[in-house]
Parts: sequence; structure tokens; C-alpha cells
Amino acid sequence: MNDIGLELAEIVGGDPDGVYLYAEIGDRWDSPNVFKDEGNIVRYYRPSRLLSKLLWDAWHAEPSNEKKMRWSVMEYEVKNGKFEVSFRYPDEVDVEDFDEDRREAALNARYGDKPVIYPPISDGAFELKP
Repeated sequence: MNDIGLELAEIVGGDPDGVYLYAEIGDRWDSPNVFKDEGNIVRYYRPSRLLSKLLWDAWHAEPSNEKKMRWSVMEYEVKNGKFEVSFRYPDEVDVEDFDEDRREAALNARYGDKPVIYPPISDGAFELKP
């Protein structure tokens, strides 16, 4: 988990305080989303390949003979130099059933109506407007 925090610091360019990772993972796919609270706004950062690898390593660390023991959603937050991690499991959320609103619901629960800034569309990313 510490390596995930170090990679998140690298992704946001230094100080990881205020970083929030919302990641979903399933059989042969992952979807990490990195955000940082910057006061009046929340900024989205593109995840790295290394972050995906670290998430896969954490997911595969769970018992392989009991898929239900592997988490489906990880929420990872860095606050005041410490990280907190929470997990949701397949009996709580079925990530194999695509639901684009889960991430937005997590962001809304965490940040309310604080605007989320995404990279410009021309950079190969998408922009979501409230």
C-alpha cells in the first residue's frame, strides 16, 4: 500500500496530501482514477501504468481460490502524511456490471458539488461537466 502512495505522489508531481484514488478492478481489467483536492476545485490526474501494476499486485495478494475475498473497489486517500484505504467486495458491488455512475457517486460523497477539472479533451482524456 505504501508503494501505491509513492506512485500517487509521483503522478500528482510531489506532495500527495489531498490525493484520492478510486479504483475498480475485475477479472483482466482495472480502472484507477486519481484526484487531488486543490481547495476550490478537485483535479483529475491520469493514472500511470505502474499504478495499475501496483493495484494488480494488491488484488492478486488476496487468496486466488476465493474470488469473493478479492476486493472490487479500493478507495485510497492521503491526508496529513498518512494514508487510509477502504475496500468494497463483490457482495457489496458488482463491478462486472458496468455502472459509470459509481465513480461519480463516490466523488459526490467525498467532495459534494466541488467542481472536478479534467484534462482537455485534446490530450486524449475526457471532460465531465456537472
